[in-house]
Amino acid sequence: MYVAAHIKLADHLGAEPRTAASIAAATGMHPSSLYRLMRALTVVGILAQQDGDRFTLTRLGESLKTGAEGSARSAVLSIASQSQWQAWGDFLYSVETGEPAFDKVLNVTQFEHLAAHPEEAAHFGETMVGFHGAEPAAVTATYDFSALRTLVDVGGGTGNLLTTILSANPHLSGRLFDMPHAASDGRARIERLGLSARCEFVTGDFFENVPSDADAYLLSHVIHDWNEARCLTILSNCRRALNPNSKVLLIEMVLPTGNEPHPGKMLDLQMLATTGGQERTPEEYASLLAKAALQLTRVIPTASAVSIVEAVPA
Repeated sequence: MYVAAHIKLADHLGAEPRTAASIAAATGMHPSSLYRLMRALTVVGILAQQDGDRFTLTRLGESLKTGAEGSARSAVLSIASQSQWQAWGDFLYSVETGEPAFDKVLNVTQFEHLAAHPEEAAHFGETMVGFHGAEPAAVTATYDFSALRTLVDVGGGTGNLLTTILSANPHLSGRLFDMPHAASDGRARIERLGLSARCEFVTGDFFENVPSDADAYLLSHVIHDWNEARCLTILSNCRRALNPNSKVLLIEMVLPTGNEPHPGKMLDLQMLATTGGQERTPEEYASLLAKAALQLTRVIPTASAVSIVEAVPA
């Protein structure tokens, strides 16, 4: 899948069947080896082999085209990247120590690695939008934003969640807060959706501070990225910025207890291997928030895999 995505195999296969040899000529691949790969991809439903050695894309294969809805190509390039393979290759280290194998094998954190590799960072950003694609609409439909006037999206990246909420709530104004490297994509989304009058991009580091005087602070898939000490730094900075009536809204995959299946239980291992973070149960979120002088008020499920963890000043 990674090789197919890397050479843009889906982009080379249009409406008409093509031979592996013709695509090999266009991509610089070894013809018979590419044929063997394409034949194997028929087994998993990505390609269909026609008469002779000609191939076409299936409906599933169409999702691997550049720019296709859901960003499947970027997801494959991110999840199966060399850095991810290296980290997972030493996953035993993470289980033995509780530390991310990514840091050990690459000598940098995942976020430092992405900052130094813009193309990988771009794929990662697209992957997050695709992977969490159903969440912004689900969060917007589930939570009542009517009593709020100002909303800060802490570490909001491209602003996918914040702009969805603002578009559905014309009374709200927002601030998209993230590192400078995210500014161009964030500002572009804000402008493209016609929200510049109600939303601004604010650059900063949530380990140092966050903007003050907002009614609510969104943190979507931020807390699960970090170990407890780093989480408490972020949450404590949010706590200092809160007004007495402000809220903190964590958008996370809250884990059920017992044997109930949940995608967060597998994502939890990804966090262990790559960032040192973790997914949490409601009880674990309550404990974490309390250490930052915040009180969990409720956990609200949505129509997607995430829940809204609401907290107020303790």
